Amino acid sequence: MSDENNFGSFVMGFTVGALAGAIASLLLAPQTGEETRQVIKEKAIELKDKGTETYEETKRRAELAYQDALHKADELAKATKEKAVELSKSLKKNVEKVADAAEEASDSAAA
Repeated sequence: MSDENNFGSFVMGFTVGALAGAIASLLLAPQTGEETRQVIKEKAIELKDKGTETYEETKRRAELAYQDALHKADELAKATKEKAVELSKSLKKNVEKVADAAEEASDSAAA
C-alpha cells in the first residue's frame, strides 16, 4: 500500500512540476503569440500522452496486484482446508481412543 501511495505522490509531483516548468518556459521564452500557442498545444498533447501512459501503468499494476491477491487467497484457502481436514482426522482418532478407553473401563467395572 505504501508503495502505491508513494508512486501516486511521485506521479502527481512529477505532473505538477512538468506543468509548472512548461508554463514558466513558455512565459519567459521570446516567441510570438502564435508560436507560444503552438508550443502550449504540443506540451498539452505531451502531458496528455504521459498521463495516459501513467494511467495505463497504474492500471496494469493494479491488475497484477489483484491477480496476486487472488492467487494468495486461493493458496490460503487450500492450506486452511488441508489443516481443517487434518484436524478433523486427528479429532476423530482422539474421540475413538477416548470411546475405546471408556468402553474398556466400563467392561472392567462390570467384571
